[in-house]
Amino acid sequence: MSLKDKIINLRSSIKPFFQQIPALFTDSSRKTRIVSASAVLLTLVAFGAAGVAPLPTDPDDVPVRAISAELELPSLGEQIAKLEAQQQLYVAEDKMRAGDTLAALLTRLGVDDDEAAGFIKSDSSARAMLRLKPGTAVQAQTSNDGQLQMLRATITDGRDNSPKNLLVRRDGDKFSVAEETPTVERRIEMHTGVIRSSLFAATDAADIPDSVASQIVAMFGTNINFASDLKRGDHFNVAYETFWQDGQFLRAGRILAGEFVNGGKPFQAVWFDDPDSSGQGGYYGFDGKSLKKAFLKSPLTFTRISSGFSMRVHPILGKWKKHTGVDFAAATGTPIHATADGVIDFAGVESGYGNVVIIKHDSKYSTVYAHMSRFAPASRKGGKVSQGDVIGYVGMTGWATGPHLHYEFRVANEPRDPLSVVVPTASPLAGAELQRFKTVAADITHRFNLLSGSEAKPATAVAKLAAK
Repeated sequence: MSLKDKIINLRSSIKPFFQQIPALFTDSSRKTRIVSASAVLLTLVAFGAAGVAPLPTDPDDVPVRAISAELELPSLGEQIAKLEAQQQLYVAEDKMRAGDTLAALLTRLGVDDDEAAGFIKSDSSARAMLRLKPGTAVQAQTSNDGQLQMLRATITDGRDNSPKNLLVRRDGDKFSVAEETPTVERRIEMHTGVIRSSLFAATDAADIPDSVASQIVAMFGTNINFASDLKRGDHFNVAYETFWQDGQFLRAGRILAGEFVNGGKPFQAVWFDDPDSSGQGGYYGFDGKSLKKAFLKSPLTFTRISSGFSMRVHPILGKWKKHTGVDFAAATGTPIHATADGVIDFAGVESGYGNVVIIKHDSKYSTVYAHMSRFAPASRKGGKVSQGDVIGYVGMTGWATGPHLHYEFRVANEPRDPLSVVVPTASPLAGAELQRFKTVAADITHRFNLLSGSEAKPATAVAKLAAK
């Protein structure tokens, strides 16, 4: 449509509006209508002005000028050759598996290098790679064709149980082995658990390592018999060290604090090693009293009492006879621990006791461990033992009808009930040591309160102690 035709069409559409304008002046409200008519007129004029504005050129009518250029594409073969000429290094990581061979491990790491495998097998230092524990992370760096450039794994030094990075490196056609001390990060982890069946089931559910669970037993073993005293619903909090390297867990360390509620009664412990004191570190209650007692409540970690300290019908003699100890039923081979520090007074075979060890603790106290299947290597007359040391293993030698440990506690060589006898404890902290301990204990209480969501309720013994 031409511009002239568009203008004609616009005039035709405007004309009816102009024809109606005279009627606006016949009404009594003439002034108002004049204003209205004027507004309509201005609107139409504006519309008309817009209507007659030049329209843009139709894109189809715009001439197009084409520009072309010939580009030279790079040679694909040259690019591939250049990449192949460059030495590409690849890094892979995997973990040692149970029953793994070196060949299987290297294959998973993408290593295709018979020379490297031969060196690892023949070199006395590199052979440690063959003795890695399952779960150990191993990193390998290889070239394009799978040639090994570097192999690294973390091993444990048997002398001081410290981790070391073992590295096998290639330099041309030669290999070398080196040990590096890795940067180890120490963390403090806190967990809580509830007893449903056993302690180890509760610690497994709370992702607590077995080594920490064993420390819980040792820490509270003088107050709680974990074989017979646990009740469903008992609960605990524990804070302990963990050690990490490059974000990987290495091992769990010492428990720093623990709280165990057994049958509604709380037992608390804090590790305290005063740097200003010449004494050794140990566990103390939140009130500053030492948890270490002269004797453990049980010589076995987990067991049940099959016969107590009382009159009974002897299972072999068939007569009423006083049972002068406590029998702990356990599987053959269960480790037996010395309940206190002392010196072995007798280790051998004695009548109905079978294989028996007698430990003299001082001029007043002694303990007896009978029916052992075998002795520990260090169980020899005159040998010194510390509380918790393994002295033998459960069996059924002597007058025994089944595997168990017969345990006696003697005072002035007279048998006493080991489950009820009152034994001494170590001296509590005092003076400057106690003041420093209060600071440590207050921090632990704060952490446990955060863990249990009771930060606003400082009702524990340590909170009261720290406020003094």
